[in-house]
Amino acid sequence: MIEVQNLTKRYARHEAVRDISFSVARGEIVGFLGPNGAGKTTTLRMLTGYLPPTSGTARIAGFDIFRQSIEARRKIGYMPENVPLYGDMRVREYLNFRAQLKGLSGGDTRRRVGDVLETCGLQAVRRKMIKTLSKGFRQRVGLADALVHDPELLILDEPTNGLDPNQIRQIRELIRRLAESHTVLISTHILHEVEMTCNRVIIIDGGKIKASDTPANLTSQMRAAGRIQVELHADPEVAAGALKRLEYVKKVVPETLEDAWTRFTIWVDSDTDAREQIARLAMQYGWPLRSLFRHVATLEDVFVELTRKD
Repeated sequence: MIEVQNLTKRYARHEAVRDISFSVARGEIVGFLGPNGAGKTTTLRMLTGYLPPTSGTARIAGFDIFRQSIEARRKIGYMPENVPLYGDMRVREYLNFRAQLKGLSGGDTRRRVGDVLETCGLQAVRRKMIKTLSKGFRQRVGLADALVHDPELLILDEPTNGLDPNQIRQIRELIRRLAESHTVLISTHILHEVEMTCNRVIIIDGGKIKASDTPANLTSQMRAAGRIQVELHADPEVAAGALKRLEYVKKVVPETLEDAWTRFTIWVDSDTDAREQIARLAMQYGWPLRSLFRHVATLEDVFVELTRKD
């Protein structure tokens, strides 16, 4: 559905996007992640035809977004980070207007506007002025606008920006339903949402792609996946020395707690689990043990490890 080859965007001496290449298959839900200023929004704006690239190519559903811009844009439903809505129009009136701008005929406009009002949960507010709606409903109107011409690809830039937890959950469920019949490329800072929603993740930083894989594969490869914590009633120096001698252990950091307890953070090879060895060691030395667990790496760990500057 999306094929990007060596895409670059340069502003004077600053390269916002640097020679990136990636693809998104039909039916995928892909999270496009990166810190502020990483090049996410610039990339999305190039894909949707809002910005010309400095060099490189991209195709949407087989259409070149620069040489066949109109055909490519007909395949795309784009929801920008700050949805530009006309506050003095009613919801249905606005969606009718947008459908006509996108080339739908009278009959198709009525049918598609009715469909997106239902899909996005806007029937109850269809006659209300947009300026009177809550932030959550305005986001829904923006999503309905992106859907009204029935595109094959949805590109969503921070679709839950500024929403409260209940509204975020509602938008997440709506995106999941839409993904049953659309390809979705979603840019967001809410990494938990990406883990729950996306089949694959692309991480960009400094204008370059740092990783592209499933959330599960990315987390399994991170250093954070090999971190174990254990709390022992033991002499910190003696216990740290014994723990360091265990197989696969790379680093041990003790932290003194109350009543002579010590918490040891132990880094091991990411594809190993030393908990059984640690438990046997505590029994061998007669050290009371009150907690032992392995850190389960999250997409946040992946994001931090790939984009941190230190």
